[in-house]
Amino acid sequence: MILATVCISTEAYAQTGTFTDPRDGQVYKTVKIGTQTWMAENLNYKNSFGSWVYKKDPANADVYGRLYDWETANQACPPGWHLPCDKEWFILRDFLGGKTIAGGKLKEAGTAHWKKPNKGATNETGFSALPGGLRNQNNGFHYMGNHGQWWSSTFREELWEVGISYMDMSAKSSKLLQYTGGAPFKKVGLSVRCLKNN
Repeated sequence: MILATVCISTEAYAQTGTFTDPRDGQVYKTVKIGTQTWMAENLNYKNSFGSWVYKKDPANADVYGRLYDWETANQACPPGWHLPCDKEWFILRDFLGGKTIAGGKLKEAGTAHWKKPNKGATNETGFSALPGGLRNQNNGFHYMGNHGQWWSSTFREELWEVGISYMDMSAKSSKLLQYTGGAPFKKVGLSVRCLKNN
């Protein structure tokens, strides 16, 4: 018996599609990575409160989506989708080989939106992560082009600390890192990637 050798491309695990948000008719690209189906774009749903456009420029929302505070982010995804928790982000990260290289596989390649050097960026997953920056508590906007930061739904309330989780990718790194901010960090505006419900 002769066994055929099958060569699988780097994008073989990434099944793409689209989803139309019934609330406003916006169409989002989607991608299946492992067992998870993600939006392949940052959320751009306009809430009545708790979300902002970077520097109030509508063109930024068209490319990078909107920025949401943590409370709003937890309610912003459309029906059938949700804000991922740490565990779900870690499933994605581990599937892609761990925190030191996963960011590169998720980031949009090139420097059209990321600043140089956009280290390790291949976008072989089709996730197309973009550096939407953040809005701070004083309504200042920072880091577009340098950092993409996405909320996690995970909230930790321990004896001495309150922790709000988020994930970070940088133009200077191929890493996908998890960070925790204190209670005031809830008011910061970060990007949202929605994950399809199982």
